[in-house]
Amino acid sequence: MRPQDIVVLLKILLEEGKPWTQLSLARALFMSQSEISASLSRSHYARLLHDNGRKVVRQSFMDLLQYGVPFVFPQQPGNMVRGVPTAHSAAPLKRLIESTEHYVWPYAKGTVRGHGIQPLFNTVMQAVELDAQLYELLALVDAVRVGKVREKNLALDMLRKRIC
Repeated sequence: MRPQDIVVLLKILLEEGKPWTQLSLARALFMSQSEISASLSRSHYARLLHDNGRKVVRQSFMDLLQYGVPFVFPQQPGNMVRGVPTAHSAAPLKRLIESTEHYVWPYAKGTVRGHGIQPLFNTVMQAVELDAQLYELLALVDAVRVGKVREKNLALDMLRKRIC
């Protein structure tokens, strides 16, 4: 598995019930079609996709987010940079957690200064400009990757409600 596979699986969850193609996913996520194809193959091999690779195995994916992502794709807050808010600094956790410490994906067009967190894939910032639901899911995943116990538990509860 690679970090971008998490992004692709989240997008597939959001597209469930709608017709999608590898090309439409590639355009929506600003990835190449070959990267989407390789991601789908890895996810199918990991038994995270079924129904000919069209549907996410929700409970298995949730288990990966809870038990795998913090250890396989960990992240430590970095230097102060301008960027796009993530983790507890973005919706929906922002409404529940007040903090003067912001986490951001480094991005020149960003509007917030905070500690830099590397996104799961380098085109995430462009993709979330077009998809608010994807943005919220990725911010919740980042809270699982970098958050303290309270943030992780809140994020996992929210992800569970949206995924399972």
